[in-house]
Amino acid sequence: MKPLVYKKSSRVRTEPKPVRMKMHVTKGDTVQVISGDDKGKTGTVIRVFPKSGRITVDGINLAKRHRRATENTEGGIMTFPAPLHHSKVMLIDPKSGEPTRVRRQKDADGTVERISVKSGDVIARNR
Repeated sequence: MKPLVYKKSSRVRTEPKPVRMKMHVTKGDTVQVISGDDKGKTGTVIRVFPKSGRITVDGINLAKRHRRATENTEGGIMTFPAPLHHSKVMLIDPKSGEPTRVRRQKDADGTVERISVKSGDVIARNR
């Protein structure tokens, strides 16, 4: 019987780089949730995670964590908004105040602008 030899395989194991997703929302946009427990609620986008395709919306998808007290912070049950996938929200049209899909169009100077499908107005990017 052959003795067991433990050695690493010769092939290189690398994980593929996460691809950044194109998202229709940016930080500061007002959005409405279209599916899930918070369906129908509106809020402002706090943070965007392009690699995972998730966003954090203020007051939506609230999660609770039990934190132990340290020298600097007070302990207790902390409530914070957890990230949700960007496909679960729709952008609020600034003209009508209703949720709308977004169309992209190149401007005359080459920058991409977002256009509301319902009203046809340009939606400004909050940067």
